[in-house]
Amino acid sequence: MDIYKPYFNREATDKQTVTVGRLTAIVALIIAVLVAPQLSNIPQMFQYIQEYTGLVSPGILAVFIMGLFWKKTTTKAAIYGVLSSIVIALLLKVPSLELPFLTQMYYTLILTIVIIAGVSLTTNPNDDDPKAIITTSETFKTSRSFNIGAYTVLIITAVLYAIFW
Repeated sequence: MDIYKPYFNREATDKQTVTVGRLTAIVALIIAVLVAPQLSNIPQMFQYIQEYTGLVSPGILAVFIMGLFWKKTTTKAAIYGVLSSIVIALLLKVPSLELPFLTQMYYTLILTIVIIAGVSLTTNPNDDDPKAIITTSETFKTSRSFNIGAYTVLIITAVLYAIFW
């Protein structure tokens, strides 16, 4: 729905959208079946997954940090930050650097935050996306019953950990 309807067929019916979704799932399944046997040659699969998740996660974290804690962050800066973080992460994977993947993720995060700040400062906030969600302190207020429920869940979780750890 996020790709097919807005970019390929704006007039798509629900039936057409479901059909495209099913075909996409089938194609993804076929790709997974073809790739799976190749993964048996990788000695540390978890590390492999972590390293390639690390291509995207620092950029997403940078967007969340900047979006939540710096009011001047713009939508354009967030998009540039996420896209540039992938490039930065790939550049830090150069074998001659021999950086551990957590260090690569750290440098990617820091550089992405700098890029987001730079683009935000050089971008006119009035040019920002009109669909952006405007947040105020009222957005994050919770009710008394929610707070009591949340604390109850935290206490129960802590007790369960203490008993079964």
